[in-house]
Amino acid sequence: MDFRTEARTWLEGRLADTPAPDPRAWEHELGHAGWIGIGWPGADGESYGNRRATLTQQVVWAEEYARSGAPARMGHIGENLLAPTLITYGTEEQKQRHLPPVARGETLWCQGYSEPGAGSDLAGVRTAAVPDGAGGYVVTGQKIWTSLALDADWCFVLARTDPGSTRHHGLSFLLVEMDQPGRIEVRPIRQLTGTSEFNEVFLDGARAAEVVGGEGNGWQVAMGLLALERGVSTLAQQIGFARELDQVVAAAVASGAAEDPVIRARLVRQWAELDTMRRHALRTLGSTGDPGAPSVAKLLWGGWHQRLGELAVQVAGEAGAVGPEPWSQRRPYELDSAQHLFLFSRADTIYGGSDEIQRNIIAERVLGLPREPR
Repeated sequence: MDFRTEARTWLEGRLADTPAPDPRAWEHELGHAGWIGIGWPGADGESYGNRRATLTQQVVWAEEYARSGAPARMGHIGENLLAPTLITYGTEEQKQRHLPPVARGETLWCQGYSEPGAGSDLAGVRTAAVPDGAGGYVVTGQKIWTSLALDADWCFVLARTDPGSTRHHGLSFLLVEMDQPGRIEVRPIRQLTGTSEFNEVFLDGARAAEVVGGEGNGWQVAMGLLALERGVSTLAQQIGFARELDQVVAAAVASGAAEDPVIRARLVRQWAELDTMRRHALRTLGSTGDPGAPSVAKLLWGGWHQRLGELAVQVAGEAGAVGPEPWSQRRPYELDSAQHLFLFSRADTIYGGSDEIQRNIIAERVLGLPREPR
């Protein structure tokens, strides 16, 4: 059985049994079946994850997962961001301690980067960490837009360990356990969609036991991690986008909106741009040393997804302004899939680094234009 057939057969069989498994239990299922951490290189030719896999096989698994309609992952931050960062910058002890639990689907992670005064401008981080005298740090500050913080067991936190430093100097990449009552508080953020995928995290004397990459080298580690957000996972993301586009096309055909030449042209343009994104992702997959590739990818998908949301409600017409259920003050409002896509995608050009920041990176690091005055 080839790799794609194996992946597809397992997913179809498992999802047929339980269409909507519990998210945390699903992570255990994936881990025990060997589908988390595939291809993580280890010492002496072994793997820190569940099985060895080529880059092509990693892409195949990501594509089959997205194509199957499997549940959104709770463990993707640990698997796709924290793990490759530890493999690149961590000590052997850190790899042995943290990677196996992620591969088994037992440990969930969140990302402590953005702050109220340092969102897209990550170098403005003010969360402070001071040595605790026992080899760790005491961390005080606030993080925001932290996905999965309510469920996470650990958080990797970018903090300022040199109190006299500014901008990207004096930062460290710390590992913080989330179960610290009285020292860590998580508050969900209610969004336009009525849901709360993001959270505020308040650290009041929280203890960080470990630093990755050495004290003061947090900026290098953080930038290395951000580049990983535009890797194999973007191909799976694009399959999810394709499914959403198919739904919009089907709605346009069913309602007759596809007969409108303007809407028909927009649908074709969305398809062409998505195909371009896929080809760009394949061309840059596995490449290193291109400082503009991650920013180009973010600009492409952020704007594309936002335009798809706008197109979805345009296709819906007047119905796009009316919820699927009667509104009541006794319960939160409800949205259909087109409305949710439209509202949630308003943030696509902001989170993960705003469009303005991405254009600055391309201008300064790729085109060599003068730096923006600060």
